[in-house]
Amino acid sequence: MEEQAIEKAKYWASSTAIDEADRQEIQNLIEGDFKEELVERFYKDLEFGTGGMRAILGQGTNRMNKYNIRKASQALASVALKEDGPHGIAISFDSRRFSFEFAKEAAAVFAGNGITAYIYKRLNPVSLVSFSIRHHKCNAGVMVTASHNPPEYNGFKVFWADGAQVTPPNDRNVIDQFNSLEDYGSIKMMDFEEGVSSGKIVWVGEEVENLYYDAILGKSVNPKMCQEEGEKLKIVYTALHGTGDYPCNKALNDLGFKNILNVPEQKEPNGDFPTVSSPNPENAEALELGVKLMKKEQGDIVFGTDPDTDRVGVAFDKDGKTIYLNGNQIGILMLHYICSSLKEQKRMPTNPYFVKTIVTTPLQDKIAESFGVRVENTLTGFKWICGRMNEIEQTEPERNFIFATEESFGYLNHEYVRDKDGVSSITLLSEVTLFYKLKGMDLLDALDEIYTEYGFSNEELLCLVYEGKSGAEKIARIMEHFRNLPEPIFANEAVHTLKDYQSREIKNYYENTTTELDLPSSNVLGYFLKSGDLVFLRPSGTEPKIKFYIMLQVTEGSLVEKKKKAIDKTEKILNYIKEAAERI
Repeated sequence: MEEQAIEKAKYWASSTAIDEADRQEIQNLIEGDFKEELVERFYKDLEFGTGGMRAILGQGTNRMNKYNIRKASQALASVALKEDGPHGIAISFDSRRFSFEFAKEAAAVFAGNGITAYIYKRLNPVSLVSFSIRHHKCNAGVMVTASHNPPEYNGFKVFWADGAQVTPPNDRNVIDQFNSLEDYGSIKMMDFEEGVSSGKIVWVGEEVENLYYDAILGKSVNPKMCQEEGEKLKIVYTALHGTGDYPCNKALNDLGFKNILNVPEQKEPNGDFPTVSSPNPENAEALELGVKLMKKEQGDIVFGTDPDTDRVGVAFDKDGKTIYLNGNQIGILMLHYICSSLKEQKRMPTNPYFVKTIVTTPLQDKIAESFGVRVENTLTGFKWICGRMNEIEQTEPERNFIFATEESFGYLNHEYVRDKDGVSSITLLSEVTLFYKLKGMDLLDALDEIYTEYGFSNEELLCLVYEGKSGAEKIARIMEHFRNLPEPIFANEAVHTLKDYQSREIKNYYENTTTELDLPSSNVLGYFLKSGDLVFLRPSGTEPKIKFYIMLQVTEGSLVEKKKKAIDKTEKILNYIKEAAERI
């Protein structure tokens, strides 16, 4: 592997398709005998994971740079050209370092391949590129983003003609094309300005954006309440230096929420993300300035979005303590609000359905089913959620979508795009918060009311980070260990069923049966314990992490007793996993 990496580095240092300064950077590493650094940069080519490609910025085959952007764009163009014409690809970009430059590089490659590139004039969220794909009837789309990763990352997220992230077989086709491109000099490109003047590169502006805002406004559950009472809710919002400032403020104002305080230090786009260690609204640290402003101005709620505005984090004060909801809790509140409101208004559509991932709390299944809403479970990632939506749209058009969610702070409450949508999620969350505020309740009160009716659920996500080549090998060993436990015992608890999503097998240890799993193959393990608790584990497709999802439900005892029992048991399982991972 080391030899192969060094050979790739030598090619990079000598190729005329690489700019002179970039060639020299790699040549300096070769001459300086920085073998470890060279191996990290060249030991593999970038791969498409659950969200396309994502990597640290820099020169090398395993780094995000304009050459790999060109290569990925050429691969996507080659596959898209096999589709029926006319050929078009939509592009958006976030606030990260080189995002705009990479977006222009992609547009130049698409234009060079005879494909019309529709690129937004200004940075925009993921939802807007999905909307543009569907509006312009494109073959595919690209979002230049690394989502909530630290500032040294950027990425290339690929979408297909339906507006959803690319799934099999199209993702495999793009990957194969990408891997077959060995010469950066063979990539077809058109000068960007020439592409604009010839009409092969089209700037997309406010006209298309406004169609999106009108569409999501029409999905409000209680628009009259929002217009009449919206100013009673004092919202603190932070874009975390990303794309969300204009879209989220506009959407909230359109719906009737005009009492908004924006965190001034985090309002402007900035790829250095200077006020946070990581621009991830899932983390309390990222919302710290928002919480500070909420306390100072006596706000009701804090919302934060990540750089590409597809995830939403929430914080609020209760009895002097700041509460941070997890992604499962936010999804529970949204789902229950939608279902109960539609039922009360007698607007629940016929054949309603709701989509979630296998690692999202099963309490949501209970809620949906109690309202007669059918639940669809998919593999982890919104591309699978939206892929299932598209399948249903094509094969069962009589069914009606009402909501989709995943535990990692992603939500969708409309059918106009095919990815998680932080903009419409903030408007929906504002509705939910206002609805309960008018009843004298906060979101924790609302959750307790739901827990009292359906049983308490406690979810915990453990992420173990292992960087680089050695880290990837460690993650593989951990998966292998848990895939081959000598006895069906997990954290001293009997395993009822093991679902191996890679081999697509369901092993029922109590009935001693093995059956086939009806989902695509994916490197995921699901432990269904005899107690009814669930533990899933999988390597991240975009980050050097292995993730463990712990989901417990307790139905007996008072609410206080249920919470204590679940939290104690979660701690026991966490300790078991950490100790096992450290030994491997």
